[in-house]
Amino acid sequence: MRVHVTYAGGTIGMVESERGLVPGADMRTWLSEVAALAGLEGSSIGFSQIDPPIDSSNAGPDQWRALVDDLVRHRDEADGFVVLHGTDTMAYASSAASFALASFSKPVVFTGSQLPARCAGSDAYSNTVGALTAVFSGRATGVSLFFGRHLFRGCRVTKRSTWDFEGFESPCAAPLACAGAPWEWSAASESACGWPDPLAYRRCDIAVVDLVPGVSTARIESAVTPLPEAVLVRAYGIGNAPCDEPGFPELFEGLAARGVPIVVCSQCAQASVALGRYEAGTAFPPDGSVGARDMTFEAAYAKTAFLLSQGLRGRDLMAWMGRSIAGELSA
Repeated sequence: MRVHVTYAGGTIGMVESERGLVPGADMRTWLSEVAALAGLEGSSIGFSQIDPPIDSSNAGPDQWRALVDDLVRHRDEADGFVVLHGTDTMAYASSAASFALASFSKPVVFTGSQLPARCAGSDAYSNTVGALTAVFSGRATGVSLFFGRHLFRGCRVTKRSTWDFEGFESPCAAPLACAGAPWEWSAASESACGWPDPLAYRRCDIAVVDLVPGVSTARIESAVTPLPEAVLVRAYGIGNAPCDEPGFPELFEGLAARGVPIVVCSQCAQASVALGRYEAGTAFPPDGSVGARDMTFEAAYAKTAFLLSQGLRGRDLMAWMGRSIAGELSA
């Protein structure tokens, strides 16, 4: 099996500088050392680097587009792919790649590390070997993310810790596999419809509103002014909001009337949004809003950006939020 590794940046390839950790390690040489130590030196492992490699805190739709372009460029050269990426926004990137590559038909495994590759005690080696093992197994499908000891679906994952070597979790979907001797694989899989010939990601104007006790309608209004292309609300529980706050329902009714889709997510890591179950969930207009169900916030944000990049607006976008493109939703 031929595997291609794409290095996008992140802690795994960082070195010390006067300004703190910055990208700068020779990852091609390090990868060849990893392959030798793991007994994979005779395997076909290609390598490319997104130029320039960055701290993933600086990543966005432009970097997602460059990453997807790199994978598509090397599609015919490999049977599977590994992406080395920074952890801060890796759940966003793996979600974004999941939608853009839903019809790619070759496995792509994201990974990174909590410590630089050349740092003593780093988890970089074990995570990279784990990602390569997942690809070489022939059992990984679609876009996934390997970290610590677990392989997760790429659009079902969120970062849970800045220091724990088990830094990611999939709160609403079981892991695809658990590394061990031998690996334990799950037979469960989410249905997905795919998306042939997607248009490239572009930078979209998506307003994110985080509800907190005591937030005023005026404060929320300032977050959606000027008018955005879409609004993501991180609401309470299963989609509840302060419906008694003066002007709150009217504000969102006005957004809906002007064609701005409202996607309601939950602040709970493990939740399934069901608008209208409580009276407090009626604050959002039924004809202009959609619940993200059990999508992670990262997946909901990336999916909104993906659908906007495909030219979808209003009701069409909201309809697709409820359809699983890459396994981001439970049946």
